[in-house]
Amino acid sequence: MPIRPHPKAPDVPDVPESLDAHEAHDAHDAHDAHDAPNAPPDRTRLTTTPSPSPPLTPPRSSPAAPLAPYRTLFSRPGTRAFTLGNLMARLPSGMFGVSAVIMIAGARGSYALAGAVTATGLAATAVAGPWTARLVDRYGQARVAVPAALTAALGSLALLLCVRFDAPDWTLFAAYAATATTPNTGGMSRARWRHLFREDPAAVHTANSFEQAADELCFMLGPVLAAFLCGSLFPEAGTLVAAVLLAAGVLVFAAQRATEPPPAGAGARGRSPLRSRGMPMLLLTLAATGAVFGAMEVVTLAYADARGHRSAAGVILALQAAGSCAAGLAYGALRTAAKGPAGRRLPWCLLAMTGLMTLPGLSAWASGSLVLLAAALLCAGTGTAPTMVTAMTLVQRRSPEGRLNEGMSLAVTALLTGIAAGSATGGSVVEHLSPRTGYVVPAGAAALALLLGTAASRGRRSESGKVETLTARRVDGIDGEGPGDVPLE
Repeated sequence: MPIRPHPKAPDVPDVPESLDAHEAHDAHDAHDAHDAPNAPPDRTRLTTTPSPSPPLTPPRSSPAAPLAPYRTLFSRPGTRAFTLGNLMARLPSGMFGVSAVIMIAGARGSYALAGAVTATGLAATAVAGPWTARLVDRYGQARVAVPAALTAALGSLALLLCVRFDAPDWTLFAAYAATATTPNTGGMSRARWRHLFREDPAAVHTANSFEQAADELCFMLGPVLAAFLCGSLFPEAGTLVAAVLLAAGVLVFAAQRATEPPPAGAGARGRSPLRSRGMPMLLLTLAATGAVFGAMEVVTLAYADARGHRSAAGVILALQAAGSCAAGLAYGALRTAAKGPAGRRLPWCLLAMTGLMTLPGLSAWASGSLVLLAAALLCAGTGTAPTMVTAMTLVQRRSPEGRLNEGMSLAVTALLTGIAAGSATGGSVVEHLSPRTGYVVPAGAAALALLLGTAASRGRRSESGKVETLTARRVDGIDGEGPGDVPLE
């Protein structure tokens, strides 16, 4: 019997592993249909026809992507509430000075007296601010901020009554000095963000940017609101509304206990932030940056007055704040800005600010147009927010554990000192030379800040070396700057 060859088994194509079950099923079906075109259909397969897979579409970029970092911030419970209270309590910082000047000058007929009273309050704030912040670090925000805010509000109301009932001039100084206990709600808010997102440095960067934008917003709206209230209602309206907003805002802010960082207690009795390596030079950099703000304000007021448009000076300065506010929000949405050591970013931010601060002077010398000056100030404002965000980040990182609020209060004191010095220097140059020449002062202050910031950055790198950077990264996990590097002195 002849041996019949065994029929060759049909070749089944190899199914790639990347195919799913339905695609593999279809591949076998196609092979069977090709090899056996006359074969009866498989009814089982006909009754179990797989549903088509959904088409693969490339992901689309959401138009709200730039807002995603801010959505992350405010998705935490309690953050919106304490931010609302923070903004309410912060707005009076831009109202008190203007309201006091309008109220005192209108009742006593002396701008010199009004300026002296507000300067006294500024000096008292510079002295009392760090002390109040130290108490906040030691005993907690709610226990200290509420009585401090109520004391400041009562001081404002006392000033109002002294002016209203024609009390002696010395009572105005005493009453306004009581407002020095106003708590630094901006610093307390930054401390809350750092506590909530201590494991997410990119979120802390976004929060610092938001806080800087809030500073600019209050600086822009506060004087406008104060002037409107005093002019449209009665001279004391600005001071009255500011006192109410301060007290109500701090009460709302302090009520959010779930987001409040724990008090340091006895741990806050450690060394002062002034003794932290790199902090003194950083504070000098902030003082020079404050001189930019003070000089720019005085010189712009004088320049607009010399051009016969003094009333337009407020709008022009508001454009500078608007540019800074927009730049702060954009800088916060840029997550790549949070990468790398903040100490290395600061000189670049200062360099950009120095270059942009030359624009107002160039526009004043080139054309003398207020419209061109307004555009130049809008552009110049975009350089201040990234500088302030980076500098305040460094202040947070270099403040010892349990002394964060005190460190940020020292930064505010440095800024106020610089603003006072810049205002005095700018006013002197304007009076003895010319308003156009006065724009050299803010540009020169920015250049000084650049030199100080660069020296601070180089000095810290040369002192720290690789060991400190690695240790700080291991302890704090951010960018080589933090409380973890403080004990390495």
